Amino acid sequence: MTSKVKVSALSGFVERQSDVKNKRFVFSYTITIENESDSEFQLISRHWVIQDANRKTEEVYGEGVVGKQPIIKPGESYTYTSGAVLETEMGTMEGRYFMINQSKNEFEVPIPKFVLSVPRTLH
Repeated sequence: MTSKVKVSALSGFVERQSDVKNKRFVFSYTITIENESDSEFQLISRHWVIQDANRKTEEVYGEGVVGKQPIIKPGESYTYTSGAVLETEMGTMEGRYFMINQSKNEFEVPIPKFVLSVPRTLH
């Protein structure tokens, strides 16, 4: 089933909420989950692994995403935007979603690693 679920991420630096002098770097990320299967499923929970440039790692578990547990029908997608705060100018996020299908079978969908970076930090 996981090969029929596509997860993509787009991240950005939120300068107006960041405080560089106090090492507070705020990032937004937009996730799109596409259902390329022939049955619907529901996103139940998530697990994130967030790592900054100093290798400080934070793991986050929670129900749903942005307060929702969306049902995604075949051929449809679900997009949401959230954020993360790091102590460094760059870091990474990756993780997994826990889903349940119509037959009440649970499955995991990996969230590929993506970079959080202040513009002009990466060369």
